Amino acid sequence: MSLHINTPLIESPVLSTLTGREVYLKLECLQPPGSFKIRGIGLLCERLKDKGVPRFISSSGGNAGMAVAYAGQKLGVPVTVVVPQTTTERAQRIIQGFGAEVRVHGASWQEAHELAETLAKTQGALVHPFDHPVLWEGYASLVDEIITSGCVPDAMIVSVGGGGLYSGIVEGLRRNGLLSVPVFAVETEGTASFNTAMNRGALVELDAIRGVATSLGAKKVAQHAFDLHTKHPTRGIVVSDAQAVSACSRFLDDHRLLVEPACGASLAPLYEALPELADFKRIVGVVCGGATVTAEQLRSYSA
Repeated sequence: MSLHINTPLIESPVLSTLTGREVYLKLECLQPPGSFKIRGIGLLCERLKDKGVPRFISSSGGNAGMAVAYAGQKLGVPVTVVVPQTTTERAQRIIQGFGAEVRVHGASWQEAHELAETLAKTQGALVHPFDHPVLWEGYASLVDEIITSGCVPDAMIVSVGGGGLYSGIVEGLRRNGLLSVPVFAVETEGTASFNTAMNRGALVELDAIRGVATSLGAKKVAQHAFDLHTKHPTRGIVVSDAQAVSACSRFLDDHRLLVEPACGASLAPLYEALPELADFKRIVGVVCGGATVTAEQLRSYSA
C-alpha cells in the first residue's frame, strides 16, 4: 500500500470559462500530508526502510518536511527534520505532530540542508526535498493517473521550486508517450531561479529568496531539472506575488480549497488568462498544495 493517494482530477468550469480552454485540475492539495511531496518522498522512504536505515533525515521548513515526517510515522522509522530559522511555528508544530524531531538551524534552507547532510553521515539516510531520481519517479505517478482517467493534456502547468515536481511531470509525460506536450514552469518574481537559468542558458544561484512564495525558495534549481528543459518542451512564466496571492484567494472562493502562494503561482496564469495559454485546448494544472498556510495568513498577504 503506497503512502500517497490517487487524487481527484476535476474540470474547473470557472477557469475554463475565464481562459476559453478546457481546464482540469489535479488536486494534490488533498494528499494526507498536504502536498504532492508524499508521492516521491513516500516512495523513497519506503525503499530506504527496506534497506534497514535507522532514521530519515531531511531539510525543509514546509511541505517536504511534513511528507518525510508523515512517511516516518506510517513506516515506523524515526525522523529528524532540520528547518531554517525562517520556518513558522505552525510549520514546526505540523512536522512535530507527525512524530518527527525538529531541529532549527541556519538562516536559509541551504544552511539547514548542510546540517542535515552532516547528521545523515552518522545517524541515518538523507531524504533530499527535491533532488533525487526516486522522487521524480514518484511524482511521475501523478501523470499516470491523469492519463488513466482518460484526460490527455495539450499542456501542463506546474509551480517550480527546486525542480523536483517539474522533473517528475516530464518523466511522467515521456513514459506515457507524450513527448510533445509542453510544461509551463511557473515561479514568482522573487524565486525565479529556473526561469533565470533558462533565459541565460546556464544554472544560476539567486542572491536571496524574496516574497511570500517561500516554498519555491531554492536559490538554484536542480541540475537535472535544468538539463530536462533542453530535452522537453518547457515554457517559463514568472508571476508577481500579488498575482499568486490573488489566485489563492479566488481559488478558495471558486473551489473551496485553501492553498499556499507557491501553489497559487501555477494557478495565476489561468486566473489571469495569460496569452501564453492561447494555443492549447486542454490544459491540466497541478494544484500542488501547501499545508502551512491559514486563511488568516492569506488575508494578510492580500492586504
